[in-house]
Amino acid sequence: MLCILYVNAVGMLLVVAGVLIERVLPAAFPRRWVWCVVIPVSIILPGYYRWHHMVSVIDVQQAVQPPMGHVFGMTSITALDPVLWARIESFDTSINRLWLTLSAVLILWGVANTWRVSRVVSLSRRAQGDARGPAIVDGVPVVVTDAIGPATVGLFRSRVLVPRWVLALPGSQRQYVLRHEDEHRRAHDAHLLFVASLPLILMPWNLAMWWQLRRLCLAVEMDCDNRVVSGLGDARAYGELLLKVALAGSRGPRLQPAFLGGVGTLERRLTVLLAPTPLRHVQRFLLPALALGLLAIVLLMPHPVLTHGSHSMTSGTTTTVPNYTSRALPR
Repeated sequence: MLCILYVNAVGMLLVVAGVLIERVLPAAFPRRWVWCVVIPVSIILPGYYRWHHMVSVIDVQQAVQPPMGHVFGMTSITALDPVLWARIESFDTSINRLWLTLSAVLILWGVANTWRVSRVVSLSRRAQGDARGPAIVDGVPVVVTDAIGPATVGLFRSRVLVPRWVLALPGSQRQYVLRHEDEHRRAHDAHLLFVASLPLILMPWNLAMWWQLRRLCLAVEMDCDNRVVSGLGDARAYGELLLKVALAGSRGPRLQPAFLGGVGTLERRLTVLLAPTPLRHVQRFLLPALALGLLAIVLLMPHPVLTHGSHSMTSGTTTTVPNYTSRALPR
């Protein structure tokens, strides 16, 4: 439980820092790279600190309790009470079972979604009598579906899925839709999101990483919006089309869980695209300073463990070996 809470705390701090950094970036700067850094750091740093920068909860309690008790007249600090944490750790078996169950559900969902997309592509191409390759619409190779899309799918071979109602749009609007999905295909966004989502199979309890993945999805879409508008122009017409496609697409089956996208992300995209809020001079200095402060907290905050003598610190050539005899198996 301490490990889960620590990993989530580090991830949450990094998410806030990433949002602050993203806020001060120029409008045309690709925002995906912020999250391509935040996500690996939030995975690697807790693992490194677990073995090289740990501190016992009991040691912290003994160091903090006397001065705090003297100031506030308290005999104990509940949040650092080792008895409380030992009681919480008694639920580790149940937590591990829930962990495995959630990981299995995510794997099954991924397999089912892959099978569903493959079946849709196969049936659509068979219905078109397309044995030679995908259809070409406005210079973009597409697979026409009955309801699913618009979307870009596939790892080994990316395909643009376009529902039939898109083909009935006026030529200028259809060109925006196809250009948007073609930009996703060229940028290998499906591959990026797939790789970024893999850690969730191992850590489904990591709420911070779910948030990070959501921010990455938003950054990928915003980067794509910028490329489309810079290539075709008329941001207002493109924004109106985004809303129209979102309303039409919400009535069909989705290719991702609802919590990875929705009204909130579309609203954010439209705001940035059509009515960006300029930063004040104070914000240009304050936001990076806050982000650096959060990063400093993450780097200075050690990984907590429950027992005595379970922290290792390196000083010169001397290293204290952690005592794992009274600890549970790594979780």
